[in-house]
Amino acid sequence: MFTLHAHSTYSLLQGVISIDDLITSAKKSDSRYVALTDTNGMYGLIQFAKRAEEQNIKPILGAWIDSPNNKNINAIFLAKNNEGYSELCKIITSRKLKDDFSLINLIHELPDNLFILTSSLEFLEQLTLNSKLRKNLYVELIVTEKQKGHTRKLYHFARKNNLQIVATHPAYFLASKDFLLHKTVTAIRLNTTIENLQESDLVDPEFGLKTPQELNAVWKALPEAIWNADYIAKHCNINLKFGKYKFPGFPLPKGESAFSYLWKIAFRGLEDRYKPITDKAVKRLQYELEVIDDLGYSDYFLIVWDIVREAHKRNMLTVGRGSAADSLVAYCLGLTQIDPVKHNLYFERFLNRGRTSPPDVDIDFSWKERDEIVKYVFEKYGYDHVAMISTTITFRARSAFRETAKVFGISEQEIAKFNKLIPWTSAKNLPYLTQKFPETKSLKLDIEPWETIVCIASKLAGFPRHNSIHPSGIVITKKPIINYIALEYAKNKGLGLIVTQPDMYSVENMGLVKIDLLSQRSLGVLRDTLESISSLSRIKTKNPKIFLLKETKEL
Repeated sequence: MFTLHAHSTYSLLQGVISIDDLITSAKKSDSRYVALTDTNGMYGLIQFAKRAEEQNIKPILGAWIDSPNNKNINAIFLAKNNEGYSELCKIITSRKLKDDFSLINLIHELPDNLFILTSSLEFLEQLTLNSKLRKNLYVELIVTEKQKGHTRKLYHFARKNNLQIVATHPAYFLASKDFLLHKTVTAIRLNTTIENLQESDLVDPEFGLKTPQELNAVWKALPEAIWNADYIAKHCNINLKFGKYKFPGFPLPKGESAFSYLWKIAFRGLEDRYKPITDKAVKRLQYELEVIDDLGYSDYFLIVWDIVREAHKRNMLTVGRGSAADSLVAYCLGLTQIDPVKHNLYFERFLNRGRTSPPDVDIDFSWKERDEIVKYVFEKYGYDHVAMISTTITFRARSAFRETAKVFGISEQEIAKFNKLIPWTSAKNLPYLTQKFPETKSLKLDIEPWETIVCIASKLAGFPRHNSIHPSGIVITKKPIINYIALEYAKNKGLGLIVTQPDMYSVENMGLVKIDLLSQRSLGVLRDTLESISSLSRIKTKNPKIFLLKETKEL
């Protein structure tokens, strides 16, 4: 058996196992499956599933969820099937967005497509054990020196209440030597120093990743616990259908299909753009529309058209750019302003039947007006169907060095002396700075405490630091978005912005379609300029001061 309880670096500033290392460890152990159960999140779950499948290992998708008001009440949720995966997304979203979230209340409302594993005795004692819950609930038994007494209580509770037991071993780091790395990221998360960390701030020092052989040896006296782990793994079967796109739906007039409506609007635009209409333009427009329909993108084009149309109704400036300028459909819909027929632009550069990714139409708005149009998208397509896309901020050389030095108790002034000489590069390069970058030769990084700080900081390379908002991406879905991905508040909760937990790459891997609405300061300047020019018509040219200004350049 391989553990059903593993935390990657996406248990933000807590777990220190990379997704690749977790999957590689499972593969080396000849495990048929590998599980990921990050804390209150699915930030890395989609990329984990994709990479596991690429390695021909079955991914088991889950999350470790706690009650916000009582961390001692917690459980692991493992999805049995695609419906269970959707439920998992809903649970995580509820945990992140609802102030009154209760794990106890949630458990009794769950459908039959999730396994629940818990080592929380406080949680178990508050449950009403009905038959459906008994079927899916497992008491999680963990054997370490520190956990022995608690595990004994759990075992007796399970036997007394006729509950199923399962063997796991929480994994937060690959090996015991990585416990210092866990201490480092924990201190960063708690904004304290390693020296001031309390034992309760840290996970059990024995929570390293164990091999199946090690786990089987630990549980040989209780084979039932291993059998149940294998049973759970066998009955978790999810297919996220990577590469199959889930296009948003455009609200259509009665009697219209997406393609028929797009056809009408495009040809109406052709009449406005071309006088007279040429056979060449008609044939090309028909061809492009057929390609768009064959690839299933009609709804997508209608939505982008609708957004731009609404912007123009509100007298906003927009600019469509990128390869979309090669499309006559985009030109006729008013998304772009370059005539692709006149300039012999190649449509296939933008879209063709051999392309596996969806079209990418970038629309620029004035930075003053972009938020208004984003609000329109939420209101038109529904707050349950739209979200801003997140981006993951990761540690690079400077941030890793600075944060690590801080938790080692180094003053900000001392850190600044070093940090200003560290180039913008990967944290992996920290041990080799003086060899690779001549400007760092004055840094004395081969003496303590800097040598240890550099060694640890380099291991943070690529670790997620926190989530932020993608500068332009939004996603629109036909079904409520939490069927596909979990949501949370953006970093500044007070703003009320809701973003996807997974980043744009995972969103696209799920087949959800990203629309880029970009904020441009230059368009804001153009807007201000146009308003200034329009006000010239109101100037009274017979005013003597106007002529004085013209002649002397001063009043």
